Amino acid sequence: MKQSYWHLVWGQFKRQRLALFSLGLVLLLGSVALLASWLSPYPPDFYDLNRILLPPGGAHWLGTDDLGRDVLSRLIYGAQVSLSVGFVAVSIYVAIGILLGALAGYYGGWIDMVISRAIEVMMCFPTFFLILAVLAFVGPSIYNIMIVIGITQWTGIARLVRGEILKFREREFVLAARQAGAKDGRLIFKHLLPNALAPVLVSASFGVASAILTESALSFLGFGVPPQTPSWGSILSQAQAYMDTAWWLTLAPGLAIFLTITAYNLVGEGLRDAIDPRLKDVL
Repeated sequence: MKQSYWHLVWGQFKRQRLALFSLGLVLLLGSVALLASWLSPYPPDFYDLNRILLPPGGAHWLGTDDLGRDVLSRLIYGAQVSLSVGFVAVSIYVAIGILLGALAGYYGGWIDMVISRAIEVMMCFPTFFLILAVLAFVGPSIYNIMIVIGITQWTGIARLVRGEILKFREREFVLAARQAGAKDGRLIFKHLLPNALAPVLVSASFGVASAILTESALSFLGFGVPPQTPSWGSILSQAQAYMDTAWWLTLAPGLAIFLTITAYNLVGEGLRDAIDPRLKDVL
């Protein structure tokens, strides 16, 4: 029986144990974020001034902070914020990149020139400082962070999709569909984009890690979510004053950020190795 392309990709991916383990970690982190209200032992804003800066152990597995709040609870709820920013921001810029890249690659001419010049202009600006500049005007909030990251990081996806569309638009199956009377929209979305999405999936995996790191850095600098909202970056920022006396306050969020970003990057690398152009010859 002839196997599908994605079935072959999954078979190649499963052979990479580190990537498979990272995928399991990614799914575990996502489950923790979704079930935060059931898994968290305390509300994230519950504080007890009689339990300030308690070390890990007993009723508080990861200790408490300077207001007596449970670090584990805030870390679990922080996963919701950080992962939400990562997925929503990536969804925004993947959608923008796919649309603009497909238009540039399919139509060419002046449309390609305008979109390509816009990509080059956007890439001239350091992304992180551009995000900081925009947030300085619109104000920091979780929704603004999602939108700003989404509208400033679409260039890589657009270039990738444009290249893939250019590669496929003169193939026999596209020419046959055009001769059969298929309109431009059908050609782009039914015949071209499905063949161009494999590398986009790889880029999106790396993009989630990048967006989580960006959100954490923004929150650490005070340009991210409001201080009362638990996110890994803000938890790490609030722990700066206690690095010498309360080591667990920096270790817990720092380790969460490190493991999450590493897991998504390893999944991306696994997908990149699994989605090999030679697999298409087997189909």
